[in-house]
Amino acid sequence: MATVFTKIIKGEIPCYKIYEDERTFAFLDIAPETPGHTLVVPKTEVDKIYELSDEDYQAVWATARKLAANMEKVLGSRTLFKVIGTDVPHAHIHLLPYDETWEHGRTVKLSDAEMADLAERLKVTA
Repeated sequence: MATVFTKIIKGEIPCYKIYEDERTFAFLDIAPETPGHTLVVPKTEVDKIYELSDEDYQAVWATARKLAANMEKVLGSRTLFKVIGTDVPHAHIHLLPYDETWEHGRTVKLSDAEMADLAERLKVTA
């Protein structure tokens, strides 16, 4: 059965897309720990990040690096990288804009308009 991330990649579930290329897909987390919290996923459905092919592993990290640099430029804050691997059985990296109010596990509530605005501002083309 396809994961929620695979369904998002296929367009079966809507998302606030930030980036897409032939190997990776990135979108805003719907339960963000901080505004701009982004998930970077491989298009190949693999449970654990270390189970990815070398090519997909490198592609996911290259996308994360590209998006983090843009995130820091747009939002003016450092970016945290988190690889947890327990919430969805599809390899992914969390990118979180960091500020002094960030707290692990906290979620912030953003309106659809705020999410759409962040997605537009953080969008990067391949």
